Amino acid sequence: MAKQLKTLEEVTIRFAGDSGDGMQLTGTQFTNTVAALGADLATFPDYPAEIRAPAGTKYGVSGFQIKFGSTDILTPGDTCDVLVAMNPAALVTNVKILRDGGTIIVNEDAFNDKNLKLANLSTNPLEDGSLARFNVHRVAITKMTAGALADMNLSTRMVDKTKNFFALGLMYWMYNRPIDGSVKFIQEKFGKKDAEIAEANVRVLKAGYNYGDTTEVFTTRYDVKAAHLPPGTYRNIMGNVAAALGLIAAAKKANLELFLGSYPITPASDILHELSKFKEFGVKTFQAEDEIAAITSAIGASYAGALAATTTSGPGLALKTEAMGLAVILELPLVIINVQRGGPSTGLPTKTEQADLLQAVVGRNGEAPMCVISASTPADCFEVAYEAARLAVKFMTPVIALTDGYLGNGAEPWRIPKVSDLKDIPVTFASDPKTFQPYARDPKTLARPWAIPGTPGLEHRIGGLEKADITGNISYDPDNHHVMIKKRAAKIDGIANDIPDQKIEGEPQGDLLVLGWGSTYGAIKSAVDAARADGLKVSHAHLRYIHPFPKNLGEIFGRFTHVLIPEINNGQLITLIRAKYLIPAIGFNMIKGLPLRAEEIESKIEGILGGKTNG
Repeated sequence: MAKQLKTLEEVTIRFAGDSGDGMQLTGTQFTNTVAALGADLATFPDYPAEIRAPAGTKYGVSGFQIKFGSTDILTPGDTCDVLVAMNPAALVTNVKILRDGGTIIVNEDAFNDKNLKLANLSTNPLEDGSLARFNVHRVAITKMTAGALADMNLSTRMVDKTKNFFALGLMYWMYNRPIDGSVKFIQEKFGKKDAEIAEANVRVLKAGYNYGDTTEVFTTRYDVKAAHLPPGTYRNIMGNVAAALGLIAAAKKANLELFLGSYPITPASDILHELSKFKEFGVKTFQAEDEIAAITSAIGASYAGALAATTTSGPGLALKTEAMGLAVILELPLVIINVQRGGPSTGLPTKTEQADLLQAVVGRNGEAPMCVISASTPADCFEVAYEAARLAVKFMTPVIALTDGYLGNGAEPWRIPKVSDLKDIPVTFASDPKTFQPYARDPKTLARPWAIPGTPGLEHRIGGLEKADITGNISYDPDNHHVMIKKRAAKIDGIANDIPDQKIEGEPQGDLLVLGWGSTYGAIKSAVDAARADGLKVSHAHLRYIHPFPKNLGEIFGRFTHVLIPEINNGQLITLIRAKYLIPAIGFNMIKGLPLRAEEIESKIEGILGGKTNG
């Protein structure tokens, strides 16, 4: 039977299976192939919290969602068009986000009594009519995988571990994607160590592709054209990788060695892993014994003249708090990247949240002001890490850069910037003992001088006790304490003179401004674009700089009747906005460990403005 080829503008696919089924690898390979062909995309890896939950249970389901297309892709999709489910638990856990009329490709071999019981199902959803509104394809993935490897005499366990590549091959066929990139990946990953495993995975990948091509079950395949992206050289990038590269670029631009002192914590560990690969660029990575040692080692490296950074997530940021105060009083440059996750305590370690904002802005003892900025997309993590380093060095201060699990693990196409387009990061170390005073300040930035230990004549006292103005000696004088607190605060406030004015997407005034920060960018922009298409007078502003705010932010609020602030927390940015600008901003808060959905924000916009105006 001749197969039809249908062109789509965009499509959303979700791979789901047990945490041992390789869904993250499958999704990542599909993403890399899609990116190589020039489609725009956004991904959402959805990990289980347990390291290895019992196989076949709902607790162990791992998902990977990708939306790709020839249009501007802003989110991984509120719903998906295709669900690839490897077992009953994966099906029932994820079918709720499949659109009506969507396609289910299911491994029917996994729907046995044992797995149905593990998923707490009393009936088989493939036979009880509960999936009637979907287009269901029952594929014997396990059986056909075993058939493809029958002559290799592999263990049942080894054969079972390759079945994800059958699903990947089938999706490559269905969406007209080549398998060459994944074949190369398999050979490079396994070929040198175990040629037999490499051959098995390639065989199964090709078996899945050929099944789609030869079976009469699938009569249509789909093509998604390349997106019209601005000219340049692109690569697919995850947020944590982008943050690592941003730190490296900043160090090279500043002509400094980069030091990372870090302690592994989900979902920030990949920044440490990535930076450890770049020793040839003067990068030093130190895996400390705990969070406190991690940040204090970074403070020591900064004191010694390196561009120093530490990475963590919310619980680790809490442990670093006292040392963050030390960095504030020492007035040394330090980049602190917090990849936020669900809390409190251990909370939801593999899920996303924006609940560390107040901790970042005010979560320290004493008056310890710090600059706080945030990333809005995975690729933007590069820009934010770079900017955090620039501000830290220029103003001699620690800077917190906020991302989250959604950004850190998510991916999108990234246009690689030219080195000449990156902002300069000039560094001047103190050298003249005749004029050196440890806490004398630059009149424009209020930054104190950076003196390298061992420089003759520049010996000075450091530590956590209050410093005397100018000399840096220990001081208990109450008037001096007041002066130093005010100067440190003025320095952070003065950063507002160095950052750009806040921009607005849409009309500069209107009925409603939707204000966001962090990873809500894509969902808010999608919702605002849809609302504007429906005739509503709504605009969007997204904050990169949160402490201090851009200088023109208050003036912007005066041009809109209402301000809506969607957040993945219980109302933290809105607390800061109401306190500083005294406006009756409206909150929209969802704290489910998941990204916000564009349709939810659009519904809130319509509720505030009384519905659509163009019918």
